[in-house]
Amino acid sequence: MQYGICNLSIVPLRKEPLDSSELVSQVLYGEIFKILEQRKNWSKIRLAFDKYEGWIDNKQYFEIAEEHYNTLKKEPSKLALDLVEFIEDENAQLHPILLGSTLNGLGILNHKFDGNFSDIKNNKTHILETAHLYLNAPYLWGGKTSFGIDCSGFTQMVYKINGYKLLRDASQQATQGEALSFIEESEPGDLAFFDNDEGAITHVGIIMKDNYIIHAHGKVRIDRLDHSGIYNMDKKKHTHKLRVIKKII
Repeated sequence: MQYGICNLSIVPLRKEPLDSSELVSQVLYGEIFKILEQRKNWSKIRLAFDKYEGWIDNKQYFEIAEEHYNTLKKEPSKLALDLVEFIEDENAQLHPILLGSTLNGLGILNHKFDGNFSDIKNNKTHILETAHLYLNAPYLWGGKTSFGIDCSGFTQMVYKINGYKLLRDASQQATQGEALSFIEESEPGDLAFFDNDEGAITHVGIIMKDNYIIHAHGKVRIDRLDHSGIYNMDKKKHTHKLRVIKKII
């Protein structure tokens, strides 16, 4: 088995080994992974954080030893806390990294960083503070950054920055936590999940106080939440049908 670490700010994770293939997620600076299959130009990987799989360009990661992978996997993650920061490489060149990037592998990559980071679990009150950092970020299928993010990428990154693990997709995240029977039982920071006409969970957002929700739909935005679902205040209609509310923390 081979192992790797992302040494660039954002790398696309694709469904198939093609540049034109669907973006299923992104790999941020410092994320580590197992290499499941290696071809001439592409590698199929499994991320250590959420076990998500996809294809990555061989030019866009750095191979590491198994012992380094195992050490980094056990350590509490040190995560960048600013929207944009910079690391310095061995040639004193600066490279941008984004909010939620992982800094544990700096020594392996021979990089330096002197910005803000966190390596602790925060209490629930910090969830919405972090969520607001992504406000107005454009929607991007498979995205995980303030320059483009999808609904479950948004919830995953917000929880990750505060020290908690969520799976990657909304349907996967819906299997986590404790189900609540009513909106009235929820607290700010809990997750609300929404399904389509076939009953498949396709959307997730973070509950705020006073029956509001912050979620990624066109952009990261704030809308009303009621027993029917999300009421879009711009369109003056419901856009998502409520399925279940989950308490993660």
